[in-house]
Amino acid sequence: MLSLPLGTAQAFARRIFLNKCYTSVRPYVSGPVEGGRASVPDGPTVNVPSKEVVTALPPLSQPVPDLGPVQYARPGDQSNVTQVTRLSNGLRVASENRFGQFCTVGVVIDSGPRYELAYPSGISHFLEKLAFQSTASFGEKDVIFKELEKHGGICDCQSSRDTFVYAASADSRGVEAVTRILADVVLRPRLANEEVEFARQTVKFELETLGMRPEQEPILMDMIHAAGFRDNTLGLPKLCPLKTADQIDRNMLLTYLRHHHTPDRMVLAGVGVPHDELVRLAERFFVEGSATWESEKVHAKNPTGVDTSIAQYTGGSKLEECAIPVYAAVGLPELAHVVIGLKGCSHQDKDFIAACVLNIMMGGGGSFSAGGPGKGMYTRLYTNVLNRYHWMYSATAYNHAYGDSGLF
Repeated sequence: MLSLPLGTAQAFARRIFLNKCYTSVRPYVSGPVEGGRASVPDGPTVNVPSKEVVTALPPLSQPVPDLGPVQYARPGDQSNVTQVTRLSNGLRVASENRFGQFCTVGVVIDSGPRYELAYPSGISHFLEKLAFQSTASFGEKDVIFKELEKHGGICDCQSSRDTFVYAASADSRGVEAVTRILADVVLRPRLANEEVEFARQTVKFELETLGMRPEQEPILMDMIHAAGFRDNTLGLPKLCPLKTADQIDRNMLLTYLRHHHTPDRMVLAGVGVPHDELVRLAERFFVEGSATWESEKVHAKNPTGVDTSIAQYTGGSKLEECAIPVYAAVGLPELAHVVIGLKGCSHQDKDFIAACVLNIMMGGGGSFSAGGPGKGMYTRLYTNVLNRYHWMYSATAYNHAYGDSGLF
């Protein structure tokens, strides 16, 4: 981007116009011009252009006459500053005000499968399926979606082994509606029995269909974590095991939410939102009012409190033999899947950036991946593995970094 004074810009445009007229009338030098290859005595062979193009402008190595110094646009010093405010209930509000018409607001919670040691595995899997369902202020999920559609918004919920994220993006003028929806979804979900039952059926269906895919990434990631961190924290399954899917009920979910989805374990983050406005909305929707598990009497069947265990890397192996289901799609390739994991570093470690760079350099992907160099076509695993061995279906590097450990 260039910023030029008006007079200088006019002089520059006039010179370009004259140059175009000049070259259109006489694009080449008059007289015979020989071209081809020339040899310098005792020197290398060089290419000689067949025509010599004449231009009124100087070469790029010299400044343009009558053109003043160029003033390049520079990003503001405050463009990447993240403002953080802690509210009275412990909730942290973080924001970066970026120029644009849309904003993104999300709630990040210190929650996930690593905290499910005292619960049947699969709580987080259920909660992910129950996100953006009916709440105290929104009778059903369609009402939430219609409210977001008024502002051109979308929403999503994702969980990792130690983090739970609810987020929505919409027009900046709808930030109040977005914040209200997020507060209701996080703190005041109804978790009706029919919704829990529907989530149970959805989880079971996902578990059945995982075996019918050529890519087994979700299952492999659970297995490599279980081998690396056997029976503790990060080794607990992210996918709900089929044997525990029927043990999880509404009361168990509310008990888990009471202890793990508290304001002091949350961060309300926004991009494209003025910080003062986001703090005001957080005070209104996240501080005022009570959560569902506070207004209802929940009978705790599980131990109270939060598991604060530190991840212990044990190492090990895990093997599972799985035949292709008879009801799978025709032509599903018969593949053997192998994962090799090494103890990595946490995202607080000094080597975290180096591990991320190494992950990008290794890259990889599937043999039928679409895209160009931006998709990793020239990374180590693509050039040295996929392009050399025709029987290799997929080869990918992963870097999983958590608060106290990691897996590469």
